[in-house]
Amino acid sequence: MTMNLFKEEIGNWQDWSNVSQSLFAFSALTNFIFQKENLPLAKLENLPPATNAVFKSGDFVIKIYVPREGGMDPATEIQTELFSMQRANQLGIHSPKLIAHGFVEDKYRFVYMIMEYVHGTAFGEAVKSMAHIEKSEAAKQLCKLTNIMNTSCPRFNDIDIFADEDRSERWSIYPDSFRSERLIYITSHDYGEKVYVHGDLNSNNVIITDDGKLCIIDFADAVLAPKVYEDAYIAAELFKFDSVLLRGYFSDYSEEELVGIITDGLLIHDFGGDVVRKYLGKPEEFHCINDLRKRIYEKLTNEPSGQ
Repeated sequence: MTMNLFKEEIGNWQDWSNVSQSLFAFSALTNFIFQKENLPLAKLENLPPATNAVFKSGDFVIKIYVPREGGMDPATEIQTELFSMQRANQLGIHSPKLIAHGFVEDKYRFVYMIMEYVHGTAFGEAVKSMAHIEKSEAAKQLCKLTNIMNTSCPRFNDIDIFADEDRSERWSIYPDSFRSERLIYITSHDYGEKVYVHGDLNSNNVIITDDGKLCIIDFADAVLAPKVYEDAYIAAELFKFDSVLLRGYFSDYSEEELVGIITDGLLIHDFGGDVVRKYLGKPEEFHCINDLRKRIYEKLTNEPSGQ
């Protein structure tokens, strides 16, 4: 029997984007799910915007995945998250405990996951009030975690970061000369071993808990990739090229080596094109990979460390 808990129409990605943050649209559905799972009901609250509908409810976080009508098949993402949380737990990496997962046949088929809510402060917010020594320690702690996490593991999804064409989409607005050099480079460069990477360690996905430990959340973008994939994104998107954080994390690397790591990693990262545009310059300013290297070098040497 089909229920009628969710009233909105979803026929494409835009429809989903319009409602995915709406407490009103999802309250009846989430209440039903919590009752189904014998979990206490609490007031639904928004969390930072994400691809899926993600809300806080008391001591829990509920994630409701985009239904197929929204233009995405959530199967790979769900498989990736379940594998990742189990793996993090086995490796002793602090991450949210999985409470329940399943689906509800409503107006649409809604697959959901319920995790414990981690009490703490998002890295991006916490770092604003940190002294240099605290920033350095937080970066060192993250380095220890990624060294444990970025290790070999069995294939857990079908994503090929080099061959999947849709993963070059964010470079489509860059000049032809840059795009063609990038494709030649990433297919001929020796990137070394592919390891497990989280893939989206941004300022909201690393939490500093109330007792000062780092907690990693939201594993939806995890893939098998060279370690530079993780490190480049951390340097640019999480650290925003802050020199104190960079020194804490990449303690033994020279500036030249760091330029190489960040360049190589961004060129293969799913979000690389967006990151370059956000922090390094307009797409039309990049005609070759060397233009990218120069911008990264300038960021590493000329930018103030940011207090």
